[in-house]
Amino acid sequence: MMNNCQLFDLSDFGLIRASGDDSEFFLQGQLTNDITEVTSEHSQLSGYCTPKGRLLATMRVISHGGDFLLLMPRERLTAVLQRLSMFVLMSKVTLSDASDELQTIGLYGDCTVSLPAGETPAEADDSVAAQDGVTIVRIAADAPRFLLIGSSGVIAQRRQLLTETTAPAANEQWQLQDIRAGLPSVFDATVEAFVPQMVNMHLVNGVSFSKGCYTGQEIVARMHYLGKLKRRMYHVAVEGECPASGTDLYSPQSQSGQGSGKIVMSATTAEGACEALAVIEVANAEAGQLRLNDEDGAKLEILELPYSFEESDKKPQSEIISKP
Repeated sequence: MMNNCQLFDLSDFGLIRASGDDSEFFLQGQLTNDITEVTSEHSQLSGYCTPKGRLLATMRVISHGGDFLLLMPRERLTAVLQRLSMFVLMSKVTLSDASDELQTIGLYGDCTVSLPAGETPAEADDSVAAQDGVTIVRIAADAPRFLLIGSSGVIAQRRQLLTETTAPAANEQWQLQDIRAGLPSVFDATVEAFVPQMVNMHLVNGVSFSKGCYTGQEIVARMHYLGKLKRRMYHVAVEGECPASGTDLYSPQSQSGQGSGKIVMSATTAEGACEALAVIEVANAEAGQLRLNDEDGAKLEILELPYSFEESDKKPQSEIISKP
């Protein structure tokens, strides 16, 4: 476990800002979740797909100062910003890279003592707009965990105050908490490798099946209403060094030409072990004998996730026959 309380600079994340009268309407037609539910008191996970329903990015959508912020791994920001900008057309929306103007830091542990009264969102995905313009978002974890987003100057002041009650931590440990919470990220190595359900986006409130159309919606909805999910994301322990995102998996039981699965993301624990999220063929995960790359690769062991697959597998007849 990490020492209490930890401070992260989160410089490996970037922010796209969407502003303008049509920003909500525009994002609603692009992302997997219902953007109308994003408020100053609530953030959400969402995905950005190709027309074939393959994920180009996962992100957290946050309301900040009247604009929408899309928080994602910095390595994906430029490509996503360029692609989204292609579809603005006549819409009254401005998209920009806000990663330098705004900064993001993270807190993990019993951090309520490090934040003023009224600045501790109660539930995961809840957010609070602080008086100094900082937006604070609670993120799922096994202990209190918060994002703080604000102007560079204000975040610098916050960081200085927080150093008195926190210890600096490597960003890999933040990713470890995402892994343990079952929250996926798409990186350059896994672009278009997964549909949202493969990385459990429907189990972490990252997909809406009741909103209107968005890019890739037909494929995502069809899998939800009519399909049987053959691959899903698992929390795993990996023998030896941590593999890179996109590393292929091997199982002697796999009959698929696409292989047994892929590593989504991984991180080294404080004890030097490796934990990861991996998309795996369900039958292979149940059979065990999973390895990296080939039959001689490092072994994988399935660990627990904080949510269950079972409810997602139960579709009442009325839901199955309804239209997306």
